[in-house]
Amino acid sequence: MQLFSADLHVHTVLSPCGDLDMSPANVVEEAAGKRIDILGITDHNSTRHCQLIKKLAAEKGIFVIGGAEVTTREEAHCLTFFENNDQLEAFQQYLEEHLPDIPNDPRYFGHQVVVDEQGIILEEIRKLLISALDQSIEQVRDKVHRLGGIFIPAHIDRPSYSLISQLGFVPPDIRADAYELSRHTSVEDMVRKYPYLEGQTFVGGSDAHMPGQIGTRRTLMRMEKVSFQEVKKALRGEGGRSVKIEPVPARK
Repeated sequence: MQLFSADLHVHTVLSPCGDLDMSPANVVEEAAGKRIDILGITDHNSTRHCQLIKKLAAEKGIFVIGGAEVTTREEAHCLTFFENNDQLEAFQQYLEEHLPDIPNDPRYFGHQVVVDEQGIILEEIRKLLISALDQSIEQVRDKVHRLGGIFIPAHIDRPSYSLISQLGFVPPDIRADAYELSRHTSVEDMVRKYPYLEGQTFVGGSDAHMPGQIGTRRTLMRMEKVSFQEVKKALRGEGGRSVKIEPVPARK
């Protein structure tokens, strides 16, 4: 088994809250400089930058799991990941079908742009990507699992846009592949506060919206090799594989 360092929650310039420096090329350069092995690309309600980042990251020896950070009807954020481009395209169609037709106003929310590897703008997305889909948590989960993907409720410790903030608890039948914690909470603190979460699988991600934030919260994955199926096995703890949130270094 080998140990791999993963940041499973990274936005790009496509997300309206993403810094304009978060072009695919800059994201990959920052991740490479911080020796990240696995990068999760999770723009709000869109997968449009995943394929380009996969290509650029492969040249740097970084494995990308692409997907989106979905806002469900309950306004809970959930991370979704897929193995291949066909699955990403199918999920992108699903997102476009269920995202409400609310136009983005860049003056208030920020620009939503698709760019190429040189950072040249190819398209500006008209619909506001941070809107909630007309789909419930269960409907999003079922779609992700039907496509063979990974479903992880995001930053469940946060006081907004999380399962706990929106529902008041983590449903016992949610059938999530893992739960994400923000960099502000440890697994120990979370289980102490919510004892019923003892024994669940937790991962961490930076939720980076600007380059300097990439890698500030990581998950250590013990696996035989880097692959999507190995990540799924690690989340299930199969065959000695495991995941563990890397402690945030203490400030000096």
